[in-house]
Amino acid sequence: MKLQNLIHILILIVCIGFLPKMQAVSPPPDGGYPNQNTAEGEDALFSLTIGNNNTAVGFHALLNHSQGPDNTAIGYAALSGNTSGGNNTANGSQALLSNSTGSFNTASGFAALSGNSTGANNTANGARALGANNTGSFNTATGVDALNKNTTGHRNMANGVQSLFNNTTGYKNSASGIYSLLSNTAGHDNIAVGNSALQNNTTGSFNIAVGSNAGANLTTGSDNIDIGTLGVAGESNMMRIGTAHQTATFIAGISGAVVTGAPVVVNAAGQLGVAPSSERFKNHIEPMDSISEAILALKPVSFCYEQDIEPEGLTQFGLVGEDVAKVNPDLVVRDKNGEVYTVRYDAVNAMLLNEFLKEHRKMQELEANDAEQQREIKALVQTVKEQAAQIEKVSAQIQLSKPAVQAVLNKQ
Repeated sequence: MKLQNLIHILILIVCIGFLPKMQAVSPPPDGGYPNQNTAEGEDALFSLTIGNNNTAVGFHALLNHSQGPDNTAIGYAALSGNTSGGNNTANGSQALLSNSTGSFNTASGFAALSGNSTGANNTANGARALGANNTGSFNTATGVDALNKNTTGHRNMANGVQSLFNNTTGYKNSASGIYSLLSNTAGHDNIAVGNSALQNNTTGSFNIAVGSNAGANLTTGSDNIDIGTLGVAGESNMMRIGTAHQTATFIAGISGAVVTGAPVVVNAAGQLGVAPSSERFKNHIEPMDSISEAILALKPVSFCYEQDIEPEGLTQFGLVGEDVAKVNPDLVVRDKNGEVYTVRYDAVNAMLLNEFLKEHRKMQELEANDAEQQREIKALVQTVKEQAAQIEKVSAQIQLSKPAVQAVLNKQ
């Protein structure tokens, strides 16, 4: 048994000796260079001197790079103009083509960041994204042609095809959505969220637009907030929410909140505000006079709103708009269809005040007349009393003279 086992082992060794020899891939890799540099492609890393940890794959990739570390270039002429910039990543034909000393840039896509020279900390993902960027830094562009024309603008974020496409020097803009902030050139600190949001803004700043086509009409105005609405060209310092499609508004945190201040009103265009009372806001100021007498024909009523308006069915007190309109059309507000909608209770109150003051003045006049009459009566009484005293005095004198007259008569 032992002899047979030995023979089997010898046969196995002989067979192994006739097997094909294992060897490395052919041809062997030729891209490895000192200092952990890797180059594959004609003239890739052609100018390298002391740079380390660089990887260049493609014709003229990192062509002019000499000493910057930790760059990765994959694609035709990717990072070909780089000289000493470090920590850059270029993936795509002509990506970061002109970069010279800029560092910490990431470009993925054809000609992404191709014009960048000294700009740093930029991220471009998409064909021609940040294509014209020169010295701008801390920009992020995702999408074909996003931030395409940016040159010196910094701290911009564009997410979407051609978002912030025309931006050149504008800074701190944030665009998310196809064509968002498309026309912006020098405007800064804008926020656009939604396809075509703020697409026509050029130099306006500090604008906020949320929604598809939100703020699309804005051009040069600043400090606007447009949510779900197109906005108005050239306007500034405005806030607009919604369109004519919305028929009701619900805002939490208002009902039941205790606060002091002036009552808020809404005009026919939907603008909120406080009705002013200062003279500087008014024209044709005249006394109300007899105009307020119209309210004497009004008929106050008690009523309940329909259930979809006031589900609890509470008893209300007020006026019927149609009745008020018959008395004075200026005392009602009409809707967009021209139908009576509500009563101008503030105007009614002012007219009530005028009527009250008129009656008050009448009472004062009556009281003044009564006082004058009382004075006249007192004066008359005093006169009568004085006359009575005078008469009494005369009467007494007559009485005293009677005996003398009688004596004379007797003698006769």
